[in-house]
Amino acid sequence: MTTRRTTSPIPSHIPSATFSPGAASSFQAEPAKRARCPVCLRAAASCICRWIVPIAHAVEVLILQHPLEVHNAKGSARLLHLSLPNSRLLTGEQFAPDALAELLAGKHNVLLYPDTPGDRSLGIAPPPALDPAILLDPARLASQLRLVVLDATWRKSRKMLYLNPALQQLPRLPLRDTPASHYLIRKAHAPDQLSTLEATCYALMQLEQDASRFVPLITAFDGFVAQQLSYVMPHGEKA
Repeated sequence: MTTRRTTSPIPSHIPSATFSPGAASSFQAEPAKRARCPVCLRAAASCICRWIVPIAHAVEVLILQHPLEVHNAKGSARLLHLSLPNSRLLTGEQFAPDALAELLAGKHNVLLYPDTPGDRSLGIAPPPALDPAILLDPARLASQLRLVVLDATWRKSRKMLYLNPALQQLPRLPLRDTPASHYLIRKAHAPDQLSTLEATCYALMQLEQDASRFVPLITAFDGFVAQQLSYVMPHGEKA
């Protein structure tokens, strides 16, 4: 967390005499920024900490967030991260190969991403097959697994995949029989598209074979969505 300078330095191209005590009243102070919650990083008036639901989970979660999502009020990744103790949230579009290799070391990584054969034309390599043992008995292997999640729009997630070959080399986890998305605040481009939080919860339900444990977070997500919808006026104007 950074601290903001309370007084503005004197620009080098303006003589210091301009800022004499007698002339100070002619300069207006910089408007104070809105107070932000130090936990969820949102404006205090729209804090989402009430929806944080800590959930114990065995599968480690690595969330790679596109920079454009960091301050997106509709984004669900930070709520997800704050609710999953065994998770990491990192921001970037292209990661240094050595740094990414270090992040992926030590566990069996699975990328939460659909198989997209059409991406072959972009030079994105086909993913390796998922270990059959993970599909047959994932709960037994849960503590050895790391779920890698891309938090981005569909177009930006494809770019992240393209720019990071190490992600292309990860087997992918297909979600099965997921319910309709509750993500009413963002337009989906396909009926089966889910928010980052929803997709991750359903993946963890599948990998840990314990759906009921993650239901409270889905319920909290409904409250988060309702809060965001409350900021939208009847004619589509922001409150």
